[in-house]
Amino acid sequence: MPVILIVEDEPNMVVGLKDNFELEGYKVETAREGESGLKKILDNNYDLIILDVMLPNISGFEICKTVRKKGNDTPIILLTARGEELDRVLGLELGADDYVTKPFSVRELIARIKAILRRRENAIQPNEKSNKDIKIGKLIVNFASYNAFSDEGSVQMSYKEFEILNLLWSKKNYTVSRDEILRVVWGFDENPTTRTVDNFIVKLRQKVEENPDRPKTILTVHGIGYKIIG
Repeated sequence: MPVILIVEDEPNMVVGLKDNFELEGYKVETAREGESGLKKILDNNYDLIILDVMLPNISGFEICKTVRKKGNDTPIILLTARGEELDRVLGLELGADDYVTKPFSVRELIARIKAILRRRENAIQPNEKSNKDIKIGKLIVNFASYNAFSDEGSVQMSYKEFEILNLLWSKKNYTVSRDEILRVVWGFDENPTTRTVDNFIVKLRQKVEENPDRPKTILTVHGIGYKIIG
């Protein structure tokens, strides 16, 4: 039974979401403010997190940023009353998997939850990925174990960084469009802006390239997307 954590400070919202999720067969835990929500996320294993952006103590953005820095790749759906594109982009860049603006349809939210959990369940299992250590630029990457190393030691990478790098590597020497990266890695019905992909590529180059300002491994194909030279 999938376990969902709801981090939300509006009592009526918490009750409504909890009741609906439980009717769908999910186990639900809740937290009413940022600090307790962050502690629960770091101390437990959840299948998915519903995270309000405007929380007491710590914002949802800060929680998302902290969780991803810790290497936790649990899917996160952000809830917020804000509708500006800038906030949506920020949430996705911090590692959120989806973004829903209040007011929203509970049925739509549940459909998004099911889609994310289904993609995660149907994702390539570690034992189906190559268990070989692969050298990409200055990194040694193992996509089966989600580990990355350089001469300086272990390199921290998010789940999405691994998935983008894996997609580019699987099509090395061929161009992968930004739209394809969005579709494969995020899988949204409504794709986030391609700026999100560009910012993830910047982060990857900082880890892969000897000189990120003059990349030799992850190249830009202007107006289209990116490719790995291997």
